[in-house]
Order: sequence, then structure tokens, then C-alpha cells
Amino acid sequence: MDRLLKNPANCAALSPVGFLQRAAAVYADRTSVIYGSTRFTWRKTYERCRCLASGLLSHLHVAKNDVVSVLAPNVPAMYELHFGVPMAGAVLNTINTRLDARNVATILRHSEAKILKQDGQDNPPHAPPMVVIIYDPGAHPSVTSHLLGVLEYEELIAGADPASSLPQLENEWDPIALNYTSGTTSAPKGVVYSHRGAYLSTLSLLLQWGVGTEPVYMWSLPMFHCNGWTFTWGVAARGGANVCIRTTSASVMYRAIADHGVTHMCCAPIVFNILIDGAQLAGIQRLASPIEVLTGGAPPPAALLEKVETLGFHITHAFGMTEATGPALGIYVLSLSDVDVKDVETMASVPRDGKAVGEIVLRGSSVMKGYYKDEKATAEAFRDGWFLTGDVGVVHPDGYVEVKDRSKDVIISGGENISSVEVETVLYRHPSVSEAAVVAMPHPRWGETPCAFLAMKVASKATEEEILSYCHHSMPRFMAPKKVVFMKDLPKTATGKIQKTKLREMARKFFIPDERLTSPSPAEVPKRLTKTSTTPMSGNRNLSSELVLVHSRL
Repeated sequence: MDRLLKNPANCAALSPVGFLQRAAAVYADRTSVIYGSTRFTWRKTYERCRCLASGLLSHLHVAKNDVVSVLAPNVPAMYELHFGVPMAGAVLNTINTRLDARNVATILRHSEAKILKQDGQDNPPHAPPMVVIIYDPGAHPSVTSHLLGVLEYEELIAGADPASSLPQLENEWDPIALNYTSGTTSAPKGVVYSHRGAYLSTLSLLLQWGVGTEPVYMWSLPMFHCNGWTFTWGVAARGGANVCIRTTSASVMYRAIADHGVTHMCCAPIVFNILIDGAQLAGIQRLASPIEVLTGGAPPPAALLEKVETLGFHITHAFGMTEATGPALGIYVLSLSDVDVKDVETMASVPRDGKAVGEIVLRGSSVMKGYYKDEKATAEAFRDGWFLTGDVGVVHPDGYVEVKDRSKDVIISGGENISSVEVETVLYRHPSVSEAAVVAMPHPRWGETPCAFLAMKVASKATEEEILSYCHHSMPRFMAPKKVVFMKDLPKTATGKIQKTKLREMARKFFIPDERLTSPSPAEVPKRLTKTSTTPMSGNRNLSSELVLVHSRL
């Protein structure tokens, strides 16, 4: 059997671009994209993507592995770029639309982007979407230093030939996307996906979430976040319809649900509050048909899940990260052989007793190629054939992996460890708390101590004394926050994740007098963990205007 070798007839390179080609053949006249009054079929979308690829090659002279950056919301052009760019042999870099100019410029420099596609609504009034040429490799050695030209997106599409020859993918390990981490726990890094990884991750998520044929998928998750958790490609694989929306306001989402019969959506937990409040204002008791919802990030409070599910949203919660192409755990995207919890010092698996704590590690095709232009970080992220997630967890006897905390969010007080997630869970149970985040603040004796940042419900009259008293009665004293900061809103990424890097920057300036502290009881001390340092993201905005009141007390 060893003489039976692979050849082009039995071994084709895997790429999610193939999902579009199949959709154009199998679902040619079915609706592919819905955006306001705009409707495209899969045949038309395929034609437009081919024109886009042709235009990038012939008019803009994009070469293999050049980076094409995009700064746009969930509009049809953003969807088309997920196919058109790799069809041209280039690498797609979708940029968070909530970043400021300095951070966008940093990404453009680091990625060495050749083209930037910008959404028209961010330009002067009535301006169309633009393709900005920012780099000519034959004329200028540095990026973002020269603006060589501006071209309307639709002009690029209209001026290209869909029948022109396009490069064929030969190596499935070639890069397809460059995504930058959100910077919630450290400085953002450029994460590179391969065609193979994107293809297999897409199929895995579709199968394990049980997405059937021709779903109607509403884009309530930004496409710029891990390529929309691969659903940019996944909807094409199932021949579904993409319902594009620019914002996640309650009125926009409920109108899309009613008009188009939405069956699936993904979102951050913060969207649940929007849906609940919107339903109350509109008098919506329950949806006409249930909607499957995939969410990630910190586990939503049980009371919140109960409310949103009562409306008809069926919630599936998953653990994920940019380096794992989005969702990785919680819906069995990875088999048991592809995830483990290990002692990072010995790389031995921790006992499956639900108590022994270790770092969650992953392996498989969904894991990134590595960090772009950062060999040191890439080498540190991989060890003994595993990717180190930086997340703390335990394994229960039945094999269930429970995420305890981000390793960078573990608070080490007097050498003992406090899970910020456990403290936040208790805070969320308080009837007046809308959002909670707990980070470490410095302490002269114990090194660190918990600091809670809270956003309260509108009608709340809870005081500092009430919150602290509640904490002392609801958790071991050594775990209770020593400082409470009330804010109108907690800072978040575009996908709704609380940006703890910004909160840590604030907490570093706080101080608790030494004489007011007491030692934690040895009986209350959990097992020691390893804590890694963090580097805040540059360009953080000033949060002083959001700060309402600061309280400090044991």
C-alpha cells in the first residue's frame, strides 16, 4: 500500500473558497445576501467575488500573500471580500471598526497591507465604499506613508471580467486570513489562519452546532471577529442566506427576524440585554419561530439566559479564542483527543477529578499557523505538540472541561489565587448589578487584591456598603473585592468582551492602606496557579469621563 501515492486526482487542497463554488452550482438561484432592498443569489455572489478577485489582480496588481485590509461593518462587500481576496491568492485582514486611528495605523503597518477597503458610511456624506491603495511595492518601501489612489468598490467590480483566469490554490497551508487579537488581556497580535484550517474549522462548527441546509443567518456578530467565527464561509457551505445588518439595535434585529425568518445568529452576551430590553419596549412575548444562538465570552448569568430563552432564543455557549479560529469548546468542535488540561510545568494531564487546576491546551487543524512576524510569541504558544491557551480549567470525571478563568485574570493575593470569574459570578447574582468585571489592584503587603468594576441597572440605588456586605456574606472574605468602582458602562471590544486591560490600567492607580487588611484563612486558600504578566494595548482611550464614583473599603 505504500506505493499508492497521492496525486492531483485524489488529493486536492482544502479551502473554504470551494464552499462558494459549490453554492453557485447547487443553490444558484437561492438568495445568498440580503441587505435592505439589496438581494443577491449565489450565482450573482460568485460572479461578483470572481470580479473582485480579477480586479485585485489586474487593476490593483495584488500578488500572492499580499494583505488586503478591510474596515467595514456587516455589509455585502465585507462578505464578498472573504471569498474574493483569497480567490486572488491574497490574505484578508478584517479590522475592528471600533479601533481608533492610531491602532488602525498600527495594524496596517504591522500587516504591511497593500490595499484598504473602507466603508462608504464612514466617508463624507453620500460617498460610496472606497478601495484605498496605500502601498505600491515597486515604488515605496514603507506602508501607510503614501496614498497612491482611491477607487470605488463597485467600479472595481464592474470593471473586471468574471471569466478571467484566477490562480489555483496549490498549498492548503497557505495563509487565508490575518486576524488581530482583541487586546482584552494583552497587546494584540496578528493571528494567521491557513486555507486548510479555515475549511476544517468551518465544517466542524456547522456539524457540531447542527446547522441544516439553507439556514437564514443574521449577522449580529461582526464579520471582522475571527471572520465571523467562520460563518462567512459556513453559510455558503450550507446554501443559506446572509442577512446583513449594520448595527445590533433591537429594532434592526427584530425587524430582520420578522421580515426574513431568521433561523440562526451569533452574538456576544451583551446582545442578550439588547434583545430583552427591546422585546419589553415592543411588547414582544415570544418569537414566532425559535432562533438558534451561538455565543461566546464570559458565561452569561443564569437569570439572563432564562429571560432570553423565554423569548424563543435557544442559546449555545462556547469557549473560543482568535488563535483557535473562534469557538473551540462547549459544542464539541474539538474531540476529546484535541483538548486537555495540563500542568504547564510538567505538561502532564491533571487528574479528572473536577478539582485539579491546569492550563487548557488545544491541538488540531483549527489552531492557527502562528503569530505574524512574532517568532518568539509563536514559540511560547506551542509546547510538546499543544497550543497553550492561557486559560485555566479543570476536567471532571465525565471528561467535561470547565473553564475557570483566564490565567491572566487570576488574582494572586499573598501568594494565593482568586478566580475573577468566581467573584464575578457572585456579583452578577446581586439584583442591582448589570455588568461586573473583577481585576487585580496593587497592594503593599499581599501584592494584589480584587477590585470590582460594576455597571448597575438603571433603577438601582445600591450603595457601596450594600455591595461589599453582600460580597462578604456570599464568598470567602479573602476573595471579596476591596474596592468597588461604579461606571455607566464597562469598556468593551466590538464583540462585547469586557476590556480588562483598560480596567487594569485604572486599577493600578488605586491603593488600599496596609493596616486595613487581614490575612486569608488557610482553609479558604485554593491551589496555587501560575500567573503571567500582561502588556496593555497602546492607544487606550481615557476612561475618566465614564467614571461615576469610586469606593474603597474592606
